Order: sequence, then structure tokens, then C-alpha cells
Amino acid sequence: MENIINLLFEAKMLKNIPRSGYHFLGTGKESVAEHSFIITFIAYVMSKMVPEVDELRLISMCLLHDLPETRIGDLNYVQKKYVTANESKAIEDITRDIPFGTSMTELIDEFNRCESIEAKLARDADQISFILDLKALSDSGNRSSGKWISHILGRLKTETGKKITEVILRTEADSWWFKDF
Repeated sequence: MENIINLLFEAKMLKNIPRSGYHFLGTGKESVAEHSFIITFIAYVMSKMVPEVDELRLISMCLLHDLPETRIGDLNYVQKKYVTANESKAIEDITRDIPFGTSMTELIDEFNRCESIEAKLARDADQISFILDLKALSDSGNRSSGKWISHILGRLKTETGKKITEVILRTEADSWWFKDF
């Protein structure tokens, strides 16, 4: 039980680790835990749109995909040009003494391979999360975010992800609440 509690404390650390890409935008911020929540929620929505997927597998993959960042941090694209993180070692160390560690490792590996429909949807949820933030930043005046959006669109793997993004880009970020007033 102690190893499981240590895992919970380690996962809690994601609340304190900032996502590093926002530094380049000049505005916006997000912790890795906040990111994990929103992509997991996006995956839940996607699982309802694509009912043939394994909903639990998809959601679990999203929940776990950035867990290694408790040990390696969140490296942005510039940092990755100069720093090589040993994610495999981090995953191995995190899961080594956990009774369900093999399951966790398999889900993270599946996400990284991006071969199954669940992994492709999870990867799209990861990108859609960022697109949502960029669209909201753009709507509030950040001119740089538009350049980023066009770059991220090329990363989408599924028709579902592309359809969701298409609607995001034509929807004002505050329309969800403003329509009632």
C-alpha cells in the first residue's frame, strides 16, 4: 500500500509542474495536471462520438500519458532539440513497485506508439487541448497563437479530432456562457 500512496503523492506533483510551451506565447499558463484533466475530458467526449473505442482505455491513456513528467519535467520543442529525457527509465521507476504498474506502462507505451484508434484519439485530445487554449488566447488578443494553431493542425490523426477542431476554430471561446445573456 505504501508504494501506491507514494504514487499518489508523485502524481500530485503534476499540479506543480508548469507546461513549458506557454513561455513562448507570452500569455497563458497551465500545469501538467490541468492539461491532463482537460485531455481526459476531451477523450471522454470523443469516446461518446466514437462508440466503438474502448472508453476506459482511451481515458486511462490520457490520464497517464504525462505521468513521467513528474521526473523529467515538461520539455517544449525547443528544449527537446538540446535535452534528451529518458522517459522509459522514468516510467520504469514510477511503476516498478506498483501491483498494476505493467498496465500503466502498457497504456503509456500505447499512447507513445500511436497505432491503436484509442492512442490516435488520445493524441488528438492532447493536441485539441492546446488548440482550445490557443483559440481562447487568440480571442483575447494574443496574435502569436494563430501561428501555433496552423502548425498544430497537421498533428491531428483522426477525423473526429479534425471535426472537433474545425468547430473550435469557428467558435468564440466565451460563446458557451455568453449565449445565455
